[in-house]
Amino acid sequence: MTGTRRGFGSACAAWIFTAAQFGWPVSAGAIAPPAVDPGAFGVAQGLGGHPAPLEPTEQRVVCADPLLAHGVPAEAPVAQRVLDLPQAWQFSRGAGQKVAVIDTGVNRHPRLPALQAGGDYVSDTDGTVDCDGHGTVVAGIIAAQPSPADAFTGVAPDAEILTIRQLSLAFEPKNRGGGNPPPGAIAPSGYGNVITLAGAVVRAVDMGATVINISEVACSPAGADTADGPLGAAIKYAYDRNVVVVAAAGNLQQDGACKDQNDGGGWQSVKTVASPAWFAPYVLSVASVDPDGTPSQLSLNGPWVRVAAIGRQIVSLDSRPGGAGLIDSVQGQDGVHPIEGTSFAAPYVAGLAALVKSRFPDLTAGQVMDRIIRTAHAPGDGHDDRIGAGLIDPVAALTAQLPRGVLTDGAADPHPAAAPVAAPGPDPLPRRVAVIGSITCLAALAIGAAVAIPFRRRRHEPFADSLAD
Repeated sequence: MTGTRRGFGSACAAWIFTAAQFGWPVSAGAIAPPAVDPGAFGVAQGLGGHPAPLEPTEQRVVCADPLLAHGVPAEAPVAQRVLDLPQAWQFSRGAGQKVAVIDTGVNRHPRLPALQAGGDYVSDTDGTVDCDGHGTVVAGIIAAQPSPADAFTGVAPDAEILTIRQLSLAFEPKNRGGGNPPPGAIAPSGYGNVITLAGAVVRAVDMGATVINISEVACSPAGADTADGPLGAAIKYAYDRNVVVVAAAGNLQQDGACKDQNDGGGWQSVKTVASPAWFAPYVLSVASVDPDGTPSQLSLNGPWVRVAAIGRQIVSLDSRPGGAGLIDSVQGQDGVHPIEGTSFAAPYVAGLAALVKSRFPDLTAGQVMDRIIRTAHAPGDGHDDRIGAGLIDPVAALTAQLPRGVLTDGAADPHPAAAPVAAPGPDPLPRRVAVIGSITCLAALAIGAAVAIPFRRRRHEPFADSLAD
């Protein structure tokens, strides 16, 4: 986020929470991948057992106002269609998996019957409150059950959701002083930082999560203090316990900490660091592609980006209290705008991780990530800093015969068990042709280009940058 809030439809910051560390110089030299500091784990561990704000907070912003602008979908949304979920469900529906959604909370919804409350680092709720209208959308993409009333469904409808509220733009400390937020802030206003995020990751692991989705990003200029040592240690804690952590890559902004695109390739080209996404290989970071398969201009590039999913024209569950239907838009001060951003690409990958873990329960976290990465559809050869290995393919991830024990990106596997060989599935070549053809055809159905818009109002002010990565 920058100093202004933008909503679901913002091409610059659609629901990406970013650190607003203004005025710091960008390092002229290359930076290295982050090192995990085991000594920082104590901070995360201490917060993991006590979900509560670090200081008194209060709500200062009106809640989100999402809506269903285009009517009940008679066919599956485009982001859902390209994944060919009905075929994937022949092999797995995510049974036995608990996916933690560390976000703005998840409102109870009839299509999320297995919702477990995990606590609240923002206020005094149990985590099943979502004033920001973000976490509920993420949870629906992951595990919403099908309904005969419409064509929307989550990727892993048999999975359980664990909700932990860790961030909200509607709340602030009661005694917040002036000046710029300190390093590690996830937004210039609102409540939540990389320290409480670290505690939430540990809490999710200790409550039995098998997959964790983080659709938040704290951006900082390369070479600046990221203050995310405890978060890196928490991510490694999850990885070592075979919990797959999926994180949004981040959205570009017009100004603020996430405004500089990482053009070029490799660590020498990094201008903007995105945490926790940059903690690869211990986290599976997700970029956004448009319905035609091209990288979304709103998506932040980086050498840590590993795969991609569609992050535009999103449909998901109604995030309003008592809501039982769907939403696809948000009401802004200048009209109705679509939901989009890497925050909503990430849960498609988290849902896929639940499918893979359910089908192959003996795989390590690294092997699950590896299977998803090596079955993705890249536009060319090798790794791309815009979309990693390319668009995910659930059917291939669930059926491909892969070499045993091989991990992408040279990640060291702390549990070197051989990966199982899946039962023979569809011939990959026709499938790749079909996927490419599908997204090309679906491109003709794409609706407009993204524009920067306000999502909510702070009284009479535009909602500052949007939620989600």
